[in-house]
Amino acid sequence: MEQSRIDRISELTRISRVRALTEEELAERAALRAEYIAAVKASLTGQLENTYLVDEAGNKRPIPRKK
Repeated sequence: MEQSRIDRISELTRISRVRALTEEELAERAALRAEYIAAVKASLTGQLENTYLVDEAGNKRPIPRKK
């Protein structure tokens, strides 16, 4: 996610502390937050897919996904 979009989320949060947000601003903030959460989840998933467990014998195996 671009830094400018993260900055916009922060800006909308600061504005909401001063005054009520308009419907358009609320919708924009909700969409940006959803995009941010999706980016964080994708990053974490990618990191976990490249993480391996090493057993006592030194064998590497990927972390199994939970169902």
